[in-house]
Amino acid sequence: MKLATLRDGSRDGRLVVVSRDLRHAAPVPQTRTLQQALDDWEAIAPDLQLLSDKLNEGGIAGTLSFDPCDCLSPLPRAYQWADGSAYINHVELVRRARGAELPASFWTDPLIYQGGSDSFLAPCAAIPLANADWGLDLEGEVAVITGDVMMGASLEAAASAIRLVMLANDVSLRNLIPEELAKNFGFFQSKPSSSFSPCAVTPDELGAAWDGERLHRRLLTAVNGQKLGAPNAGQDMVFGFPQLISHIAKTRPLVAGSIIGSGTVSNKGEDGGPGKPVAEGGVGYACLVEQRTVETLLTGQATTPYLQHGDAIRIEMLDDDGVSIFGAIEQVVQPYP
Repeated sequence: MKLATLRDGSRDGRLVVVSRDLRHAAPVPQTRTLQQALDDWEAIAPDLQLLSDKLNEGGIAGTLSFDPCDCLSPLPRAYQWADGSAYINHVELVRRARGAELPASFWTDPLIYQGGSDSFLAPCAAIPLANADWGLDLEGEVAVITGDVMMGASLEAAASAIRLVMLANDVSLRNLIPEELAKNFGFFQSKPSSSFSPCAVTPDELGAAWDGERLHRRLLTAVNGQKLGAPNAGQDMVFGFPQLISHIAKTRPLVAGSIIGSGTVSNKGEDGGPGKPVAEGGVGYACLVEQRTVETLLTGQATTPYLQHGDAIRIEMLDDDGVSIFGAIEQVVQPYP
């Protein structure tokens, strides 16, 4: 089933079930928010599934027309937003861009940072940018929403806690990152509010593309209508979601409604190198810093600019029939007033 949160004037919006083709939506009786459903998932999920089945069969009168731009984030605010960096190709390229080596431990021990979860951007909301010199970048990712996870959870327990899957734009301010990391205390100012796809879907909705750990479909990213990349999210993901969740839960429990990100989807090239831009026949990238790094490696200079005021981005994933699975993240960069 597909779930979304419609804007209704409240902070947490109104939970709806969305049809598979993203054309119609049905409000959920007696359960107002997605967080309420996650808090009592075993009891509420069967009713959500029945409503989803009826909606897809055309058996519900008076349904709403679904517009992704009427949505807030599936969880407009969350108890936890922990973002991994499971695609080591991305990590290697980003570190190379700032002259840092890749430690060997990065291949065996997941990287995680804890982001702000109190003010997610809606999937069609503007990205506010106060200073264009900060180097605004998109980062296309896959994310999961969990149920409760006990501290010290095994990989099996972590896998069974995955409730929903969605897409993410982990917005980054690249030019603020080096000074922050130099303090050896992690990201903060360089990671403003992130955004998520209009819909979050149960893993069974993804069919064979979901193997319990990874989502094997291409993540489509574009800037100003020009294709930036289409890397396969199931390829080159060194750590699957159960590994990321288990790693996070090593010393603390996770509560229902925790969001875990994959990190920027990134594929190596066929030659084992960093991958080529779309214009050169490669699968491209899910962020601008990778393209800029490859440009620097090839020509000695990055020519692709970071996002500027007025630029538009799109992040999406399609099924075998070309239908959007989660709805698109479509955002325009605007000056912060």
